Amino acid sequence: MTPAITIKRFHFEEVVVQARPGVIDSAEVRKPLHMLPVGGKREWSMQFDELPKLILKLELSDGTVGYGEFYRDHNWTLVREVAESLLGQDIRTICLQDLPIPLCREYDGFECAIWDAYAKLLGVPLYMLLGGAVRDRVYVGAWSSHRTVDESGLVAKKYAEQGYDCIKFKCDLNDDVVGWCEQIKRHAPGMKVIFDPNQRWENSGEARRRLRGLEAVGNVLLLEDPICKWMLRDYAELRNFTSIPIVQHVSLPYVYQGQRVHDAISVIEHNAVDGFNFNAGLAKFRQLDAIASAARKNCWHGSEADLGILESMYLHQSVAAKSCVWPGDIFGRMLRSHCLLKSPIRFDPPYAFVPDQGPGLGIELDEEAIAAHRVSTATVE
Repeated sequence: MTPAITIKRFHFEEVVVQARPGVIDSAEVRKPLHMLPVGGKREWSMQFDELPKLILKLELSDGTVGYGEFYRDHNWTLVREVAESLLGQDIRTICLQDLPIPLCREYDGFECAIWDAYAKLLGVPLYMLLGGAVRDRVYVGAWSSHRTVDESGLVAKKYAEQGYDCIKFKCDLNDDVVGWCEQIKRHAPGMKVIFDPNQRWENSGEARRRLRGLEAVGNVLLLEDPICKWMLRDYAELRNFTSIPIVQHVSLPYVYQGQRVHDAISVIEHNAVDGFNFNAGLAKFRQLDAIASAARKNCWHGSEADLGILESMYLHQSVAAKSCVWPGDIFGRMLRSHCLLKSPIRFDPPYAFVPDQGPGLGIELDEEAIAAHRVSTATVE
């Protein structure tokens, strides 16, 4: 009888890794981007790099270690309780596509570590657990938050010189997005633009007011979440109004906003989108890819401006997903002061590559960098 390989220990390291100066936005239009409430603070009150991240090392009884990274602003009480519930379980008896964990924002951090450890036991790269790679590289874009009109073109030019051919911008009703596109066309000819208002264009009238001008400039690749997600009839009307493809962001980590896998089915049924930005853990992203692929819709993998563990996971997901062909949001490395990996993810813009330093995620952590950014630690065993 094969001896059990059980979950022996969870070691957590809480870190704060700030962004490098000037990479997020213009000083004149600085706006926080974390769209969830934090403690007693309302949504849109914290910048993403102010919030802590949690790094997980999951140790099995045979010495195998799996790595995980949690989305920003974790719940310590929930993390400890989930870890305690998993201790002693034989990893080979756990259903990978339905872990014995409640629906919560912390789910994907545990899932990443469990899948990484499991793939290491099998001696295969993590993407093999997703059915294998359908491509050998991942198309990725550059990124910026809110900018002044004058600075928008210069930012795009900087990334174009690095080899990127698409840049994504955060924006709201106060931003001159047509002016941005004109400057980008002037300073970085050929550079495409994705706009993400995060639903802050409020209604279809405001969206239409901007779309004709953007069409005239001609360099917008995609428009993501221009208005509130529930306005599916308005989304369908906007698709008929404009030649610019309309995208919805289905972000399962925003569990408290009620986002679920079935949202992708709903928007397709309403003819509301041309494609998707998907944020999800390993099993759920595979499910979302299957929905998009069956409907002949494209997607890309979203992010929360993460560190190296999650971005490595996103790359494994993206190479194994048939629908994942639009430029992905794997840009944390260009924003954060460190990715916490000993060997950073390989970028050859506009492409990024799956790490290949061994089975599982294929990464090695930079322990010195983790120690330099550490604010607390905890062990559950």
